[in-house]
Amino acid sequence: MQHLIGTYECKADAKGRIMMPIAIKKQLANVVTGGFVLKRAVFNPCLELYPMNEWIKLMERINGLNRFNKKNNDFIRRFTAGVKTVEMDVSGRLLIPKDLVKHAQIGKEIVVSSAINILEIWDKSLYEKAIDEATLDFGELAEEVMGDKNEDTIS
Repeated sequence: MQHLIGTYECKADAKGRIMMPIAIKKQLANVVTGGFVLKRAVFNPCLELYPMNEWIKLMERINGLNRFNKKNNDFIRRFTAGVKTVEMDVSGRLLIPKDLVKHAQIGKEIVVSSAINILEIWDKSLYEKAIDEATLDFGELAEEVMGDKNEDTIS
């Protein structure tokens, strides 16, 4: 698994194309030929960009769900709603399909932010709002999520 690093501001053109930041392009250099999957985020008004190898791992896990369980079926349908395969062109641009631009309310100013092994693509104002809201209780959240783990068991 590749760990991506960084948060970058960039612009989207009228067609929904974004020029990926150079630092992100370098980090994705070894997976760019495999393509990507772009989908709606589960918890936030943004998009998630999965390198194809990461998407395949996730789909193998999801494929293990019992499809005769209605909740599992509903989850799979909603999780994969609007999923698109996308490629980065030779100049490093990524075309975001119009339905996903609309879903994430992507405007001209956007933020591309790493989320461990995937990238999140946000409208800049929505990203800043989400970060501001998360800051209010981040210490409490960090303690709840990470506080009961010993450092040597985190890796």
